[in-house]
Amino acid sequence: MNAQAELFVDSRCELGEGPFWHPLLERLFWFDILNQTMLSAGTDGHVVDRITFKDTVSAGAVIDKGSLAIAQSGALLRYDFATDSTSVIAEIEGDVPTNRTNDSRVDRTGGFWIGTMGRKPDASVGGVYQYRAGQVTKVIGNIRIPNSICFSPDGRTAYFTDAGKMIIRCATDPATGLPVGPWEDFFTMEGPGGADGSAVDSEGYLWNARWGGGKVIRISPDGKLDTVVEVPGVSQVSCPAFGGSDLKTLYITTAREHMTPEQIEREPHAGSVFAVALDVPGIAEPFLKL
Repeated sequence: MNAQAELFVDSRCELGEGPFWHPLLERLFWFDILNQTMLSAGTDGHVVDRITFKDTVSAGAVIDKGSLAIAQSGALLRYDFATDSTSVIAEIEGDVPTNRTNDSRVDRTGGFWIGTMGRKPDASVGGVYQYRAGQVTKVIGNIRIPNSICFSPDGRTAYFTDAGKMIIRCATDPATGLPVGPWEDFFTMEGPGGADGSAVDSEGYLWNARWGGGKVIRISPDGKLDTVVEVPGVSQVSCPAFGGSDLKTLYITTAREHMTPEQIEREPHAGSVFAVALDVPGIAEPFLKL
């Protein structure tokens, strides 16, 4: 089965990433990493917030109705809407100013897996950390570009990719969210584009954005291609997230990073957010466990 996404917000971010649905506010949040900005929009596609931070920001998690956890380079922050202020929850490579955060997602236990990478992604200097209940645990090391962090519905499997054609997975403890087994191959990308951000639906299928491939693909739990969603007129597709009151809308961020003026002319909506209605809902992400 194939489908096609439609333009949702014409935001034209330099590097759109990290979409997540806030059920208490009924809004989609996402980030323009390189412009240090978090945006949000209601289901009508109208931008509600455009908040700029002191450094690059890449992902967020819901704490409660009035606050979010934000993965900013060097730290996990608590952002308060009422006061438009931040405070540090925990340091994440605070002593490595040459690194920044990237793809990150909350596991089924409320632990926030936060990926880091070099600001110039030319070496394996990053990692993946879990913040949960006041503790930071390093999950993976020697990472170049962390992506595709997501989790099975039962919390027993984690998925990941490092700047490549292969998505890997490992067994995780459903009580702590941490790995309890080795990483193994799950799905190899074929054709143009590499694996970028991912999300898992309520049936346990993984939806992966194809950076350079102009699409999102749905992969079965046994590693077989199931569905293709084309993202028209955009090649750099970065990350999907489920949202809407029934979690049956797949929102998709894109980017225009490193594109030439000629490429942008061909892809004027690069960096915008797209959406497609689905029959199968996603899974509500747990709130962060502080």
